[in-house]
Amino acid sequence: MKPLLQPATMLATFALALAAPALAQSPAPTLDGKPALIVGHRGASGYLPEHTLEGYKLAIEQGADFIEPDLVSTKDGHLVVRHEPMMSGTTDVATRPEFAARKTSRKVDGVDTNDWFASDFTLAELKTLRAKQAFPDRDQSHNGKYEIPTLQQVIDLAKAESARTGRTIGIYPEIKHSTYHSALGLAIEDRLLDQLKAAGWTEKTSPVIIQSFETANLKYLRGKTQLRLIQLVDADDVDKDGGIVLAAPFDKPYDFVVTGDKRTFKDLVTAEGLKEVKTYADGIGPWKPYLMPAKQVTGDDGKPRDLNGDGAIDERDRVLLPPSDVVKNAHAVGLFVHTWTFRSEPKRLASDFKGDPQAEYRAYLALGIDGLFSDFPDQAVKARNAK
Repeated sequence: MKPLLQPATMLATFALALAAPALAQSPAPTLDGKPALIVGHRGASGYLPEHTLEGYKLAIEQGADFIEPDLVSTKDGHLVVRHEPMMSGTTDVATRPEFAARKTSRKVDGVDTNDWFASDFTLAELKTLRAKQAFPDRDQSHNGKYEIPTLQQVIDLAKAESARTGRTIGIYPEIKHSTYHSALGLAIEDRLLDQLKAAGWTEKTSPVIIQSFETANLKYLRGKTQLRLIQLVDADDVDKDGGIVLAAPFDKPYDFVVTGDKRTFKDLVTAEGLKEVKTYADGIGPWKPYLMPAKQVTGDDGKPRDLNGDGAIDERDRVLLPPSDVVKNAHAVGLFVHTWTFRSEPKRLASDFKGDPQAEYRAYLALGIDGLFSDFPDQAVKARNAK
């Protein structure tokens, strides 16, 4: 089911937000009436290699309220920060002859994957690796400089930077592939809670939000902690008409696959689905197109039109559709909405935004979102704080 359309008044607010930056100062309200939170997505990953202490520190310097460590486990049970348990995309492991024999195949969320896995390395071994920029079109000059942090190092950084800056810096850990790690005997959930407890973070007011694409682990955590929890909502793609495309393994939480649950991620953002999410989570974290899709414009030949004439078909050749009711329905049941991921490169922006990332931020802030994840935290902060 495609997202429902908002009433005409919402469309008018949206159009005005795009047209006049000053009007974005009166967006649809957030759930708590406070300004939207800015989360440094994997740090300031548009500028420096993701999930590095240097990247997190840059995000904080740029004004991010939270930094986001994605958590995977080492062979010897340490929680470290990588976007995936597979490491070739974000480290120099493939160039290390001493680890050549570690490349292997494993099933991750049902998909056969051939790579180097964090769970086959000790912490000491991982500490010899160095991070690299995951996006080939971004600055590669910092590759090979920075180590893989542990969760504890991220906690220590957030506390130190909070003291230095005089503002509270939160952490927004994501439990990666809960079912996968549990099957290896390396379950993340309790170890995460133990480290957060040791940091003094156990209450709903603590500067921590825990996120996951799976549901069973969030339900487990709800019975063990008062910390805020958020249900992430994924998809595989967006079709030419702006509709959400679901394909494995991005069609449903993987614990649904394991238990035979027929529901998909789309079901979680229906009005009824949001009511259920509220029974175990404090927020919902949908991919941006669930909130505001964009479609391709087709010519008489049925093919997508190259709107900007650059010879390529990408986001710049899509036009926005009316916003969905997801934010309104989530707020109605008391869920905050944190959406992802904002990227400032013009080729990653719909045609309506005319290459200006500030226009995209203004449009989403006008929907009343409660927070957002950005690879470019400085741009997000600038938009939120604009007068």
